[in-house]
Amino acid sequence: MSPDGAAAGWLDDLGRALRRENVDGWHHDQVLAEARQHLADSGEDPLVAFGPAVDYARLLAGELAGAPVTPPPSVGPARLLVEGVVKTYRGRPVLTGVDLAVAGGEVAAVIGPNGVGKSTLLRICAGLESPDAGSVTVTGGLGYCPQRPALVDLLRAEEHMELVGAGRGLSRAEARRHGARLAADLDWVPDRRLVGDLSGGTRQKLNVVLAALGDPAVLLLDEPYQGFDGESFLDFWEQVWHWRDEGRAVVVVTHRPEQLKRVDRVLDLGREGAVARRRSR
Repeated sequence: MSPDGAAAGWLDDLGRALRRENVDGWHHDQVLAEARQHLADSGEDPLVAFGPAVDYARLLAGELAGAPVTPPPSVGPARLLVEGVVKTYRGRPVLTGVDLAVAGGEVAAVIGPNGVGKSTLLRICAGLESPDAGSVTVTGGLGYCPQRPALVDLLRAEEHMELVGAGRGLSRAEARRHGARLAADLDWVPDRRLVGDLSGGTRQKLNVVLAALGDPAVLLLDEPYQGFDGESFLDFWEQVWHWRDEGRAVVVVTHRPEQLKRVDRVLDLGREGAVARRRSR
């Protein structure tokens, strides 16, 4: 699926605006590719998703130039430690010696072009795949939100909360109450509809809620905002910062470079030797 005429025109405007802001080379191509993919997947109006092309380009240029960021209020011990992770598929190296350490009270972003292993890395961290070499150590509970909602269409949202909550030691009532609070933070009130009847954006909100049920110490979020409108996208990041303030370790795969000023570590899998770098203050 490719963007429609309006989106294509906006992307052309974005390309020109990026060049005027001296964003070129790999960053220019990557921003356009990821914006194009987001619009194709979500069907959103580009003005709702990103705002005017000129403003979005200026925001990105400021971020790439090293705009200052606000440090987290406190940083605890490492809760996620990835050391020398290697993964190969059908003889093709996907991850080659990846290192990442995320402490309690930190948010890490994982970025890079399509196909460099961002989702594979999170699946390894979640224990769903094994690395060919290297190790992953998680301290405390873990919540994982895959890129595509892993839901059962014939169940309701509350039934999903009860099932996941049971695995995290919550009673049915506790799981429903906690799920409702998390949903409210994303501006969503679960109802009695089957999950198969929900919109793509609402299904993804449920996916985020399920990952966060029971207050896990580590949250792995793989492009969790697919299908969110502009307000929901902002609500999501507000929730991420709230989790950081609570001392959780949060890892987000993101294709929105302007959000990097809000994170504490960046792991760029598109660069030679993937080692997370601490954001400068």
